Amino acid sequence: MRTLSERQQRILSFLNRFLEEKGYPPSIRDIGKACGVSSTSVVDYNLDILEREGYLRRDRDVSRGIELLGKDRNRNRTVRVPVIGRIAAGEPIPVPSADAWDTTASADTLEVTREVTGGREAVYALRVRGNSMIDALIGDGDIVLMQHTSAAENGEMVAVWLKAEKEATLKKLYREKDRVRLQPANAEMKPFYADPDNVEVQGRVIGVIRRH
Repeated sequence: MRTLSERQQRILSFLNRFLEEKGYPPSIRDIGKACGVSSTSVVDYNLDILEREGYLRRDRDVSRGIELLGKDRNRNRTVRVPVIGRIAAGEPIPVPSADAWDTTASADTLEVTREVTGGREAVYALRVRGNSMIDALIGDGDIVLMQHTSAAENGEMVAVWLKAEKEATLKKLYREKDRVRLQPANAEMKPFYADPDNVEVQGRVIGVIRRH
């Protein structure tokens, strides 16, 4: 292996630290900002060197597709999670079709460590639109990691399909006497109420990848 430059050592150190703290790889812009590099092409050039020297592996077809090798390989090995679309964290919005929930059909994927998924099966990701969950630290443009399930406990944050409206929304779910309350995590927004027969849980939130 060649001797790494100071910049390459700094990038490698940041990759280790970011993966340790977040559980998923940083973006090119994350790396540039943390390491004082304004040009994404310069970051890309140095990542190519680190890959060629065997410090990491890159998958350019995957968002944040960086995997550390060597002594960190087992600890930080990653898995691909399909990004199957967008979901509203505000008023419910229409989704394209029921096929959007098919996690085997997505070409858009995100790479995260196994620690983030906790070894769970049927994990997928959704891009958030809106700010109704902002008090839960989920904002517009963030990505939520979901475990596909039709069951949820009161107070869990879930993706809900409203059958009659053919709309989906991200909220905390509470089953009340004769209705379901879909509660935003935003003090300025009111809850949404639905008939229990109209509500289908599509998954529960297990993690968040924040845009900023």
